[in-house]
Amino acid sequence: MLKNPIPKVTNHLQHRAIGIVYGEFIPNGSDQLNRGFLIDNKGEKIETVILGKALPLLKKHIDLKKSYYWIVYPKNKNTQNLHLQVAGVWDPYQLNNFPNDSSKTNFSKLLEKLNLKDNYFSVRGELVFVNTQKKEIVIKVCSAAKSKNFKNKNFKLVIKGDLSLEILHSFVSLDINRDGNSLKLINYEVIEKNLSKNN
Repeated sequence: MLKNPIPKVTNHLQHRAIGIVYGEFIPNGSDQLNRGFLIDNKGEKIETVILGKALPLLKKHIDLKKSYYWIVYPKNKNTQNLHLQVAGVWDPYQLNNFPNDSSKTNFSKLLEKLNLKDNYFSVRGELVFVNTQKKEIVIKVCSAAKSKNFKNKNFKLVIKGDLSLEILHSFVSLDINRDGNSLKLINYEVIEKNLSKNN
């Protein structure tokens, strides 16, 4: 059974922003393993932080000279500076019961079986802003943090794309592609219209 790096949604109004990026993680220094850059196969650098839950994985299983498929949460303040938070690593051989002969299997083909590809992001949340001139949209994502004192419960993602003003304040599900340090809209689905009127 192939483990999907981006699990199926369990609730039709489930917020999320999660993606998969192939690259090599370069930490800032040996004393600061949790911060650094992810360098993709085009040599693009993305500022990256390893979340606490993924740090033991990094220390035990990851060879920092190799590239991996990283499961990441995206954050940004504009379309030019993407910041990634690593939640895990998608490695079917380490983390699933596959015959351990990875040299013969093509990871990107495995991803295709799951309808995924490198640099794909699934973003679900409320469309809170549309800039038709710049062709930018802003999605508000509410994180389902269990902890009550978690300050940044909501965050906004700026995405390159064009959506109709008519669906402002609707809950949307977006397929996004990462292009350098930008997130670009591929396609979308309106899950529920005009959230603010329902609240």
